[in-house]
Amino acid sequence: MSVNFFNEETNFDFTDFEFLKDWISKVVINENSIIAEINYIFCSDKYLLELNKKHLNHNYFTDVITFNYSEGSEISADIFISLDRVKENAEKYSVSFQNELSRVALHGVLHLLKYDDKTDEEKEIMTQKEDFYLEILP
Repeated sequence: MSVNFFNEETNFDFTDFEFLKDWISKVVINENSIIAEINYIFCSDKYLLELNKKHLNHNYFTDVITFNYSEGSEISADIFISLDRVKENAEKYSVSFQNELSRVALHGVLHLLKYDDKTDEEKEIMTQKEDFYLEILP
C-alpha cells in the first residue's frame, strides 16, 4: 500500500500527510478495497486547467481530477488537486481549508471506488459518502 504526495507548480507544505494517508486508507478498507498506489499531486489552477483541457477536453477550472489505473479491488491512481480551488471553495462554503482539502481528497478516492457524480442522484450519493467519512475523521 502506498499513498504519496507531490507538488506541481506549487510549494504546498502539508504538515499532516500521515493523518490524510491513514484516513484515506481506512475509507478504502471500509469500502472493501485495497490501495495499490495513490499519488496525490497538489497543483495550481493553471496546471489543472491544462490537464482538464488536454485529457478531458474541458475548458474550465476544477478542484480535482482523478486518473484511475485500478484493477479489480486494488485501487491505483493519480489524483490532482488544485489548491487554488480548495482555498476558494473553503471560503465560499465557510469551512476550513483542511476540511475542504479532506473532502476533495476523498472525492477523488470515491471515484476510484465506483462512485460517480454525473447525475443529480449520483451527486447526492457522493455527497452523502463525503459527509459520512468527514464526520468520522479522528
